[in-house]
Amino acid sequence: MRNCSKLFWAALAALSLSACADKAVIRGTIADAPDSKIVVKQLDINTYRNVDTLKTGADGSFRYEVKVAAGQPEFVYLFYGDTRIAGLLLEKGEKAVVHADTLGRYTVEGSEGSAELAKVDKAYADFIAALAANSSEPTQMTRLYLQHYRECVRYVLEHPFSLTTVPVFFEQLGDNPVFSQETDGLLFRQGADSLKTIYPNSRYVKALDREAARRMRILEVVNQVRNAPEASFPDIILPDTKGEKRPLSAVDAKVVLVHFWDETDAAQKMMALDTLLPIYERYHPRGFEIYSICVSTDKPEWASSVLGQKLPWINVCDGLGGASPAVVTYNITELPTSFLIVNGEVSTTPVSGADGLRKELAKLLR
Repeated sequence: MRNCSKLFWAALAALSLSACADKAVIRGTIADAPDSKIVVKQLDINTYRNVDTLKTGADGSFRYEVKVAAGQPEFVYLFYGDTRIAGLLLEKGEKAVVHADTLGRYTVEGSEGSAELAKVDKAYADFIAALAANSSEPTQMTRLYLQHYRECVRYVLEHPFSLTTVPVFFEQLGDNPVFSQETDGLLFRQGADSLKTIYPNSRYVKALDREAARRMRILEVVNQVRNAPEASFPDIILPDTKGEKRPLSAVDAKVVLVHFWDETDAAQKMMALDTLLPIYERYHPRGFEIYSICVSTDKPEWASSVLGQKLPWINVCDGLGGASPAVVTYNITELPTSFLIVNGEVSTTPVSGADGLRKELAKLLR
């Protein structure tokens, strides 16, 4: 019986230690804030989410526990009213000691990530303060912005494996991001890929990865436009059912129908067989081609449908759905949507149904 009792208490102690290990502890003092409410918030990428409210003691002291899973550090911020008085990046098991005042000046010990985050916060606060002090001098404000932007670039390059780069990547200047250049997508991609090797399960890293993907798609569109000066239309380069890239600009035909459609819509699938195929078979020998872009997120299903219907024209899909660069480039807002490219130029004549397409092709391909 005594051995069973020992085992019970040992198991209970182990559970307690495990529970304690899945958290971090914050304690400290807030100067000039006795018996005051302090709001605890967590970072949701570029916004804050309220999680709790604590009350300081008569001497401004406080203690708070934060749930932190292994490999998933948490950004935690303390607010006094509307003023952010401290920011912390807490690892599992850390015990951070904060000394702050109600104006937002603070120091932190016992947490390496938090100490580094304090430097990041100060650099950003100093930048915003400098802009405010020079609000009547546009030239000086521009110089300050460029200086801060370069410092941010340097920081994320020099700290590739630190989560403190996340708030740097998402810094805002009013309604606009500090990282506002098209090529910043390359920095986001590099930053996300580096952090994924250390924090693969972090929600912050996953958000950075999504933002990197979004910015890289934009950069791809921009590069397509810039690198195709000889074309009178933005190029589209998407993979076909074999995974081979098929540029729209490389289609060798007098008249090309660019057709955006949705494979999940039965009516649009039947349109390919009932409407487009007869027109294609009649006019393809005269110089007509179809460049069909499926706006779908299920590439295997799209490929199966295209192969099953034996559609003979160029069929492409990148699996990005509405986020596809092709959709963004041509501002596609509804499906199906089609337009003609005639002799290398986008036609201004709208494609009005099957009859309208036949009449236009009869006129263009005599």
